[in-house]
Amino acid sequence: MKVIAIMRPSGYLAGSVKLAKSMGFDTITAPMIDVVDKTDANFKGFVERVMGGKVDYVIFTSANGVEFTLLKLDEPEEFIEQLNKTQVVAIGPKTRIALQKNGIQVSIVPESFSSHGLVEQMSGIEGAVIEIARSSHGAPELVDGLLKKGAVVHETQVYQLISPKDERHKKLIERALAGEIDIFAFTSSMMARNLMALADEMGVKDELVRMMNEKTVAAIGKPTADTLSGFGIEVKVIPKHYTFEELLLECKIHDC
Repeated sequence: MKVIAIMRPSGYLAGSVKLAKSMGFDTITAPMIDVVDKTDANFKGFVERVMGGKVDYVIFTSANGVEFTLLKLDEPEEFIEQLNKTQVVAIGPKTRIALQKNGIQVSIVPESFSSHGLVEQMSGIEGAVIEIARSSHGAPELVDGLLKKGAVVHETQVYQLISPKDERHKKLIERALAGEIDIFAFTSSMMARNLMALADEMGVKDELVRMMNEKTVAAIGKPTADTLSGFGIEVKVIPKHYTFEELLLECKIHDC
């Protein structure tokens, strides 16, 4: 069985391992990023504009964004009622499911599950008021792209990504250097940066890059692939649809 390194946030690890094993992969896990709550100075204005009917579109870029938004509200039912009077945008199927689970109607899901795909999907938005609820590490391409189309854009960061460190991370790097990992699966740029930073702290960054280039590196989208390329890492797999399941399927199809 090919061994795949899964470095997703801890809340996703169990499901990711189950999915990978169902496809015939063995796994090693170490969350290179994790998620914690955050309430920034823009959140109050975001809620007030939605409640006041002053918003045309609300964009959620992850299921975490949905959950952390609703957790902050004293009366989420009233907010959801007002939210359903706007056009709610989900960046992909998991975000759509998280919204629908909470009684939120989804108007738009882009064909390409990425910031670029979302901007491409949205047309006729000149002058529209758009709210974005996402993480503190959201890609700037989303805001920039919507502004270029003439929209009025507000962003609130409802959670942040952190870099956890424990024995799992050291073990993952040690097994990678020993050639025991066949596939490295990256689902965000921050995940790649944190792995490289840890390898640098351990004094094995160059060796890890060399070993990874002898194996298969998979990235969930172009921004993540570009980050990896910046470290001198060759990305061999990028799925057409930017989901973890599609990434695994692409690795299986190509017998990584």
